[in-house]
Amino acid sequence: MAVPVAAAASGNVEFIRARSDKREYRRVVLPNALECLLISDAETDKAAACMEVGVGSFSDPEGLEGLAHFLEHMLFYASEKYPGEQDYTKYISEHGGSSNAFTSSETTNFYFDVNVDNFEEALDRFAQFFIKPLMSQDAVLREIKAVDSEHKKNLLSDGWRMYQLQKHLASKDHPYHKFSTGSWETLETKPKERGLDIRLELLKFYEKYSANLMHLVVYGKESLDCIQSLVESLFSTVKNTDQRSFKCPSQPLAAEHLQLLVKAIPITEGDYLKISWPVTPGIQFYKEGPCRYLGHLIGHEGEGSIFHIIKELGWAMDLSAGSGSDSTEYSFFSVSMRLTDSGHEHMEDIIGLVFKYLHLLKEDGIHEWIFDELVSVSETEFHYQDKVHPISYLMMLNLRVYFIRYILLLLDFRFCSITMFLPVSLGGYNDKMRVLLHAIMKQIVNFEVKPNRFSALKETSVKDYQNFNFRQPYSQASYYLSLILEEKKWPLVEKLQALSTLEADSLAKFVPHLLSKTYLECYIQGNIEPGEAESIVQEIEDTIFNTPNSLFKSMSPSQYLIKRVIMLENELKCYYQIEGLNPKNENSSIVQYIQVHQDDAISNIKLQLFSQIASQPAFNQLRTVEQLGYIAGLSLRSDRGVWALEVVIQSTVKDPSYLDVRVDEFFKTFESKIHELSDKDFKRNVKSLVDSKLEKFKNLWEEADFYWGEIEAGTLKFDRIESEVALLRELKKDEFIEFFDQYIKVDAPQRRTVSVQVFSGNHLAEFKKAIVEAEPPKTYRITDIFGFKRSRPLHRSLKGGPGRITMD
Repeated sequence: MAVPVAAAASGNVEFIRARSDKREYRRVVLPNALECLLISDAETDKAAACMEVGVGSFSDPEGLEGLAHFLEHMLFYASEKYPGEQDYTKYISEHGGSSNAFTSSETTNFYFDVNVDNFEEALDRFAQFFIKPLMSQDAVLREIKAVDSEHKKNLLSDGWRMYQLQKHLASKDHPYHKFSTGSWETLETKPKERGLDIRLELLKFYEKYSANLMHLVVYGKESLDCIQSLVESLFSTVKNTDQRSFKCPSQPLAAEHLQLLVKAIPITEGDYLKISWPVTPGIQFYKEGPCRYLGHLIGHEGEGSIFHIIKELGWAMDLSAGSGSDSTEYSFFSVSMRLTDSGHEHMEDIIGLVFKYLHLLKEDGIHEWIFDELVSVSETEFHYQDKVHPISYLMMLNLRVYFIRYILLLLDFRFCSITMFLPVSLGGYNDKMRVLLHAIMKQIVNFEVKPNRFSALKETSVKDYQNFNFRQPYSQASYYLSLILEEKKWPLVEKLQALSTLEADSLAKFVPHLLSKTYLECYIQGNIEPGEAESIVQEIEDTIFNTPNSLFKSMSPSQYLIKRVIMLENELKCYYQIEGLNPKNENSSIVQYIQVHQDDAISNIKLQLFSQIASQPAFNQLRTVEQLGYIAGLSLRSDRGVWALEVVIQSTVKDPSYLDVRVDEFFKTFESKIHELSDKDFKRNVKSLVDSKLEKFKNLWEEADFYWGEIEAGTLKFDRIESEVALLRELKKDEFIEFFDQYIKVDAPQRRTVSVQVFSGNHLAEFKKAIVEAEPPKTYRITDIFGFKRSRPLHRSLKGGPGRITMD
């Protein structure tokens, strides 16, 4: 049935744009009261859209905590118009895009980007989220498990725990007090006990998704008129049930919730102090910016600041200050710092210093010159902000964040006697860059070990190493994999042992030896002439090597040490199985690594194409269909120019041995998909990969990351994009399938695999069984990582020694 659509109303809105912004903007309100911001960018190669719905976790019905978040998950499944499960994410992934969503207190945000040629169809699929989604009973049960897995991932995260504690301490009458993520208990067990059908409750809650509570931002290449026509055709049928927007009852903290000292024991090693006050949300005073003024002064690190005092006393490692909230009705201003052990003992003294400083600011009043300085900096940031990816820009519009246009100077120093790496990275306006660089280099040359600062840094470094035990299991598995692959990588346990005996005087004695074999790598990009760039490099060399009494000594090429990656054996699958280091963490994890080739253009494009084709189906099968865990995915990996595929899964429901079998089964099943790939689908995926590669650098940071990455890896293929695109356009489907059969499929003659498996306390029985089982044919159990590494040949190093390379 055709729905008559009235002309959309255009609001009389004045857009204040940056001087460097060539984009065009338009605000329209559709007949169903859906507000839209349209952005036209003739230069873009990616299109994007973001929908903010004025329904968040604060709208969760009593006793159904997490329902808003659960609904966010469910809308990705299928719709009446596109009933294929995960059809939306599949289409986005196959056309060079990405998608995600998040639920906050008062809103839920959905967003995606895609290659510009595929925007209309992608936007149509996106629109169905808000028109006629399908929420099958089977999908409901599976996604409750996904939400529960996400919740369990957060249980041993100090950030999540402290956030929930802060919510718990708020007024019970305020929605901020509620649990918002959702779990199996809140979405399945308790509703069933009350006789509730969670799917019906979900459908009932979806009725709150009314067009009058929605704000859509669309970013495209076409003209504003074309974009408006597209939006009107796709979104005018979103129902407007005239829902009232949720109004939060002001501040969640009443008088009885203030002036409290709360002490909590963290999961990880370390002491942190956070002082918070309820304040009026900054959005209500965005022109005046009172919280930014305060945050600027309290967070200052120069002489006379709070941080300078407590740092000199050896009480804290860092300090930050500012306000934040996802609500328009309340906000918190916080001063946060990481304390040393000594700082923990002087916690009340530190709190006293903060309040004395606040009293000083109050007595001193507002200084116009400070405010004017902040205004000047903000205007400069706004008018000369970098261009970013469309999807990032849409999120920035929502978060009101601004970026600077930079000249870059990267230096990510090498002390090659023990292969240490000291990166110095500067970004800013070119007129003062050299002055800042000179000051930093002088500090480096005149470096001295200060005993008080050494003690504080040593203490926090020890704790950071100890906190490896509390990392997520998938992160631990990734670390063990790096330890297996890299020829020269010190294990954390040995670093911790060495650090525990290190003292300031021994470090001071070691510094001359450390600096006696140094070479310099420089990359300079931006608003600068080649002659000046060479002059800067020469100045750096003169400063570090020729300053009187400088400890830096230039190394010879023969002294340069390289790091290489081991070469795995064809048709052999290696296992490394280990217990998780935190017995309280219920998650187990697996990283299955398939080593393919060393950097080579034709092999690169074939592997990248496979990853593009397989990543979304892998996620769908392992996470959505089999519900193995919230964290599940297939991606590319490069270690010093050695390319590979890796599949990561973290799970509470299945042990790593089972997960490894399921990963193999995915590759077996997917083999037929590769062999039956139609010419049309092959060409479509090739075009999508070409489009992604030809996407322009949006700013200096992106361009610098690319070139510095080539320098850092030693590959130096500065024409990588052009050469790989040319090869992709000539690639034949048979060549691609042959590559898959040779390197990737489960019984491929050159398949080389390592499966790193971390077993949680939940799966200790399976672990004990796994380590005593006989090794199947063509498998090898790694029990000694360093012995295994010594037995393997190494890939050649792509990294040369000291030298000079000039890019014209």
